[in-house]
Amino acid sequence: MLETLFIKNFTENGELYLESLAATLQMVVSALIIAAILGFLIGVLLVITREGHLSENAKVFQFLNVVVNAMRSMPFIILMVAIMPLTKVMAGTTIGVQGAIVPLVAFSAPFIARLTESALLEVDPGVIEAFKAMGASRRQIILSVMLKEALPGLILALTVATIGLVGATAMAGVVGAGGLGDLALRYGYQRWNPEVMFGCVFIIWGMVQGIQSIGNYLSKSLRRK
Repeated sequence: MLETLFIKNFTENGELYLESLAATLQMVVSALIIAAILGFLIGVLLVITREGHLSENAKVFQFLNVVVNAMRSMPFIILMVAIMPLTKVMAGTTIGVQGAIVPLVAFSAPFIARLTESALLEVDPGVIEAFKAMGASRRQIILSVMLKEALPGLILALTVATIGLVGATAMAGVVGAGGLGDLALRYGYQRWNPEVMFGCVFIIWGMVQGIQSIGNYLSKSLRRK
């Protein structure tokens, strides 16, 4: 009986699910690319500017540390509303897929920065010191030693951040960003259609499982090498 209802639900609402899934993927991919670039850069700076590292700079470290902590302390739904004026300026709108990307980046970049920082701090300081003694430049140490050694951890960090983004896009549906969250809210909850709501939950669950499996596989493969 449940299997029949499940198949019927996806058959009747297949087009809605596909459109919403496409919107969710667009938000996740667009925000992830920008947030990953910013997060990796900030994460590297948080490491190399700390006391005793490659480019020790207390002022830069403290500034980045405070900003990242402040951004991470805000729940996504509050952050999304709080930066609406900035979103309007940068994206030209505060609704739809385009309007969700700015707050998604603001939410994810600090998270990725902290995960990047943690992964880089796990790199053996002795390896860094050895390369410094051999005359390697700061750029070479960052790219060829720190990032290379921390790559499996960075892959897992990106995996966790991607899963967080999937959840954030669902919350973004509350303010009209579109995607699976919006579908679950408008067609599932407000119209009291639990089949659609649980269908969206199932799709999101499948996405999370797939992302985590891919991330685990890539990280494990890199660790073996």
